[in-house]
Amino acid sequence: MTHEYTAPEELGDPSVDAAEVPEPGAVTIVVPTFNESANVRQLLHQITDSVPSRLPCEVVFVDDSTDDTPQVIKEAAQDCPFPVTVIHRDEPVGGLGGAVVEGMKAAGSDWIVVMDGDCQHPPSLVPELVATGERANAGLVVASRYIKGGSRAGLAGSYRVAVSRAATWLTKSLFPRRLHGISDPMSGFFAIRRSDITSEALKPLGYKILLELAVRSRPRTVTEVPFVFQERFAGESKSTAAEGRRFLRHLAGLRTADPLARMVVFGLIGLTGFVPNLVALWAMTRAGLHYLPAEVVANQFGVAWNFLLIEKLLFRDRRRHRHWADRTVRFALLSNADLVLRIPLIALLVGQFGLAVLPATALALVITFVLRFVGTEALVYLPRRSRTARSTA
Repeated sequence: MTHEYTAPEELGDPSVDAAEVPEPGAVTIVVPTFNESANVRQLLHQITDSVPSRLPCEVVFVDDSTDDTPQVIKEAAQDCPFPVTVIHRDEPVGGLGGAVVEGMKAAGSDWIVVMDGDCQHPPSLVPELVATGERANAGLVVASRYIKGGSRAGLAGSYRVAVSRAATWLTKSLFPRRLHGISDPMSGFFAIRRSDITSEALKPLGYKILLELAVRSRPRTVTEVPFVFQERFAGESKSTAAEGRRFLRHLAGLRTADPLARMVVFGLIGLTGFVPNLVALWAMTRAGLHYLPAEVVANQFGVAWNFLLIEKLLFRDRRRHRHWADRTVRFALLSNADLVLRIPLIALLVGQFGLAVLPATALALVITFVLRFVGTEALVYLPRRSRTARSTA
């Protein structure tokens, strides 16, 4: 990662680190950018015209661009009456959300306003966002398109409108408590107190950082102000099918952060594994193979299916802890051990505890499911203890 800093000449050396600028402003505006060279000059002009001098500010651009956006920002910053910082990332870890978190860490003010670099978020609303937060003693102030006075007019085309509506409905359905009081969880325009950010808990993925903040480290008090979503000043939208898939993965990761939710999803994935299992069993028995060895082989198809879904949907962020081959072997052993354990357990419940066969089978299924879930978390996806930790334990 490389860091480049620019500031107005009257504040000193243009290359000075933003942290060295005396008396940081009352608000830090964080702008993540990716190839927005045609927009950033206009954005800085709008901020200069809109943010009054009684609200000192600094602007932090976190840039993942492959074009000349950083240079354009540096040139435009010379005409700004406030410090402008450019942090250029060589590796865009976490996408736009990761860029926002990087900017928050560099902020020198109590209030941080996050906005896009394409001029669709009006800088004229920055003072109101901060003032509303101060009046309400709020930790988070969301600029919403979906309350009285707001509008999504700048969304280009019925397709994007439909996608925005669907994404908003989906997120609010999945997180009704965490998103209570937030009408526009997909908004990229909001103000948050730096003291309300728990950056170590954040795992940004993609461009919906507000959702990440609200779910993982929701501030104590949330309020909203309306805003009219503007049309892009220049260039094309960065919303793509790939970003959509990344958003869905992010949703899955957020929803399964709770252990009980992970267990439920683990069980649902396990149920889907019956499909490839039964299909393989049918095909092999039709081919003349005895049903017992056929079931042993068919079970491996279900195991493979479950492993792929668990890797993609449930433990995606924990895969780095072990090599994929190590994870595969461990998961296969645990899944097949389930079969070996279940039959003796049923026999024990029937013979020693006097249960009927059906209740005993149902109880054995529950017990082995819980053990398989706990074993999968502990033996396949939890980080391995380092030698240092073992020696000091």
